[in-house]
Amino acid sequence: MEHMTVKDIVQATDGRLLCGDENTPLLHISIDSRVMKGQDLFVPLIGEKADAHRFIDGAFAAGAAAVLTSEHDNMDDIHPWIRVENTKKALQAIGSFYRKRMKQPLVGITGSVGKTTTREMVAAALSGRFRVYKTPGNANSQVGVPITLSEMTAQDEIGVLELGMSMPGEMTVIARIADVDMAVITNVGVTHIEQLGSRENIYREKLSIQDGLKKGGILFLNGDDDLLKNAVAKPGCETVYYGTGQNSSYRAEEIHLERGYPVFTANCSGVRIPVHLKIMGSHNVLNAMAALAAADKNGVPLGAAVKKLEEFTGFQNRQQVYEYGGITVIDDTYNASPASMEAGLEVLASMSESRRHIAVLADMKELGDDASRFHWEVGERLKDYPVHVLFTLGELAGEIANGAKASGMKVGAEPSRYFHFEAEDLEGLFQALSGELRPGDCVFLKGSNSMKLGRVAARLLSLLQEKTEN
Repeated sequence: MEHMTVKDIVQATDGRLLCGDENTPLLHISIDSRVMKGQDLFVPLIGEKADAHRFIDGAFAAGAAAVLTSEHDNMDDIHPWIRVENTKKALQAIGSFYRKRMKQPLVGITGSVGKTTTREMVAAALSGRFRVYKTPGNANSQVGVPITLSEMTAQDEIGVLELGMSMPGEMTVIARIADVDMAVITNVGVTHIEQLGSRENIYREKLSIQDGLKKGGILFLNGDDDLLKNAVAKPGCETVYYGTGQNSSYRAEEIHLERGYPVFTANCSGVRIPVHLKIMGSHNVLNAMAALAAADKNGVPLGAAVKKLEEFTGFQNRQQVYEYGGITVIDDTYNASPASMEAGLEVLASMSESRRHIAVLADMKELGDDASRFHWEVGERLKDYPVHVLFTLGELAGEIANGAKASGMKVGAEPSRYFHFEAEDLEGLFQALSGELRPGDCVFLKGSNSMKLGRVAARLLSLLQEKTEN
């Protein structure tokens, strides 16, 4: 935070200063009593399992400069204590207060799949002209967004924020805090359908990002999505479609994969420019077009935007490609949904130079009552992306194997082989997989983060690297 004092926090939260100096400067916000950056305001949140008010003393010991509280009415301390009714709502009020002081434009990113990658690609494209601030990690929640906003400085010329949601009404809260100038919706899938009930409900929730879209702002919509292609921005705002069809003014043409990496021509309102991405999968073409649309609308020269996009190589556990001793490993274990899993299988199928394709697939979470059906359907579609050996981890992923078997998956005349492991048996999976691999193989690993498949990927990469070096 810049130019923020305890007095400003009191004003932002409509709070009451119990003790301490109102002119105390504050630079950061912390919700972890163990981690302070210097001149921090500690916000003790009340969760389902713990009330962080009991960590206030530890926060001061770690270097906090001031604290919010909803549980104290009188204090006598050299440190500033600010009484508020609700610490979470107070944190959000601080985010809104700080945002109103900022002059920089913000781009908000939401969607069922691809938010983080699109955020990174939009930020990359915008960096062709601007100094860009972007959401760190996955701080995209009702708690994360206010803290993210508080870290922007006057040196940042534009911001790219990831806005996440999982419950009804959550997007409106986050969007109003962010108060964005432009909003991107990547797609409407079935992630969080367990909480929201249907794709139509998810669609309505995603569109509520406009509750925080400024008048005269731009709404970027995926023109290939069956729901979004018919959506329009609220009155007073512009709608821009991106995709691969004629309905999109920013569209990708002549798309193909070269060893898993997308190559295409970007047609940006009639201006055509070649693009060679360094992240795998044709689904990233849409993310790239969203990035180019946002960059173009912000005045970034397309050549500079494309150059920056082509420098982006992704990040850990998201379709990262490694090769040791003739074995290619695609680590995509960060998270999973039916759409992203199928996109990853397409990448595996495109690895034409590999002798065998091996898929290691784990449960996809938060898919509600139809979770088994979604997994079965992924298995059925494996006939279009055939693999020689399929490993599945978890009860739901077993339905992927069942769907694949029912579809008669094979490679040429050779029947596919199947191995299934219970969710807890990471060791058994690792031993079987490492014993199966041989030079010429390409192995693809994907599942929801909670399945801990990333641990298997990390051990496998370490083993292969060690064998190569020895």
